Amino acid sequence: MAVRTANVVARVEPGVKSEAESIISELGLSVSAVINSLYKQIIIHKGIPYSLSLQTAPKAIDEMSREEFDLMMETSLNQAKNGESIPAEQVFAEILNR
Repeated sequence: MAVRTANVVARVEPGVKSEAESIISELGLSVSAVINSLYKQIIIHKGIPYSLSLQTAPKAIDEMSREEFDLMMETSLNQAKNGESIPAEQVFAEILNR
């Protein structure tokens, strides 16, 4: 039995298309297979299978409660103690190279 197909037409930024298709090719897939997979996931989830949300900017220090501020400081201290920080020189180098 032959599988019937339908066409999907979409407008995509050229750079996005090129980069995505390169990755899809490296994965050994076709664009059609990826789109078909996405459509199946939409059906299974009865919606988009990933979060579509606007990121909220972090609160300024003067907008935080004392508890929020203390938690932020404790989290930062623990990250530093666990070696999860980035040297300031590296951060500035990354900012200046953009």
